[in-house]
Amino acid sequence: MIEVRNINKYFGDHHVLKDVSVKFTKGVTNLVIGQSGSGKTVLIKCMVGLHNIDSGEIRYNDRIFSKMSFREKKSIRQEIGMLFQGGALFDYMNVEQNVMFPLTMFSTKTAKEKLDRVNFCLDRVNLPNANKLKPSELSGGMTKRVAIARAIALNPEYLFCDEPNSGLDPQTANVIDKLISEITKEYQITTVINTHDMNSVMEIGDCIHFIYKGELWWEGNKDEIMNTGNKEIDEFVFSTELTRKLKWK
Repeated sequence: MIEVRNINKYFGDHHVLKDVSVKFTKGVTNLVIGQSGSGKTVLIKCMVGLHNIDSGEIRYNDRIFSKMSFREKKSIRQEIGMLFQGGALFDYMNVEQNVMFPLTMFSTKTAKEKLDRVNFCLDRVNLPNANKLKPSELSGGMTKRVAIARAIALNPEYLFCDEPNSGLDPQTANVIDKLISEITKEYQITTVINTHDMNSVMEIGDCIHFIYKGELWWEGNKDEIMNTGNKEIDEFVFSTELTRKLKWK
């Protein structure tokens, strides 16, 4: 579990996060949603230590991450998998080398053990025998699946996904959503997904956290979000053709 307690973040005089408290539980997909500029990306960056908070606490299973030294934070970061927007694969590496990268950096496995783990992860994301392909040879969906394989290579306790469906067609995006959800439940990972994609919200929104102007405005699930009666949430949710259709089914 990850717990955020009453955190505040300023950039100069701009109060970006305002006394935000939220819990992210393991084994379910935790979605952080909100309009551009709402503070959701800043929240994620604070949680992984890319931004320091001005007050409050961030805890990883009762370890107070926000008060740790750089060296102490490094040990927790080794428990974190990251799925970046666009995949962020290394162009000069093939698929096998990309997935093996965190194993080389942070594990003491033998060469055979690392290769076995790479093959296991590629098989899990339905890309067996893709080892020698270069990123330039991959479709958008394949790129995201390789990125997921890399993100789970170290058996992470925590998985952060930044706009995982960015640039994908709806059908491929749905495949990626289901894969992330399956892996989360199968390995009981604490998964946090930063997204504005209402397709994802309606498909895999086990726990949804809506950020509005730097505040935690609403929490619930995909079955509840359609009928909150909250003006700000309705403006966000029903701004897409998909959700307008869902509302009037």
